[in-house]
Amino acid sequence: MHLLIEKFGLLSGWLLASTAIFLRYTLFAGLAFTLFYILKKKAFAWARIQEKHPRARIILSEVQHSAYTAFIFALMAVALYFLREAGYTQIYTDISTYGWGYFLLSFLLLVLLHDTYFYWMHRLLHHPKLFRIFHWVHHLSHNPTPWASLSFHPLEALAEVAIIPIAALLIPFHPLALLLLATWSLIWNVIGHLGYELFPKGFVHHPLLRWFNTSTHHNMHHQRSGCNYGLYFNFWDTWMGTNHPEYRNTFDQIKRRSRSSEMFDV
Repeated sequence: MHLLIEKFGLLSGWLLASTAIFLRYTLFAGLAFTLFYILKKKAFAWARIQEKHPRARIILSEVQHSAYTAFIFALMAVALYFLREAGYTQIYTDISTYGWGYFLLSFLLLVLLHDTYFYWMHRLLHHPKLFRIFHWVHHLSHNPTPWASLSFHPLEALAEVAIIPIAALLIPFHPLALLLLATWSLIWNVIGHLGYELFPKGFVHHPLLRWFNTSTHHNMHHQRSGCNYGLYFNFWDTWMGTNHPEYRNTFDQIKRRSRSSEMFDV
């Protein structure tokens, strides 16, 4: 963001950053949607989590609101630029300042911090007094597609990205670590909203792998709400008892389907 603003000015830099964020979203979500909902729709029918396919108007709404989110995320990047210029952040630009070992550690810290922040922020947004203000747009997608990955109300988009300036005040990190976090987050959002369960049989029972969330986990949140609040990991849902009681059973039922069976009309 620093280079964009320095080279193109504040407004142009913001618009270019917004475009870059939306194009990155389009690339990841578009590839997943094209593969699973168009090219290989029948081949992956066995892995579908919900029987029906989402309506076109909902998909269009997901893309539209994701475009708004791109503008909000880029606006937060502008705010981060000014915070750094004022000397309030711990962002550094020379890898050698802390070394590659710390660079990798800082990425891990950002992932864990974001996961914790997301769980509690997400759970808070499900409070009845806040849901209709912040979170209802995202839950228009009862049967989400990859296009729902960034489909938020603008106020929720602000809440989603507010962790970044907080992290910049607490943790020294290189801008590349932030870019990796953004890419990691988008990939997991696409997985969570994929609508197909591709993780292998036994994944949710493995002593290590079960701590990672699955497509089924977040899809059930969209179907039922009030459960499965986590993003990347299952730590907080497990510790706070907010996993849906049928989560693992639902995952297992999907995995018991034969790849050759015609489970649904496609």
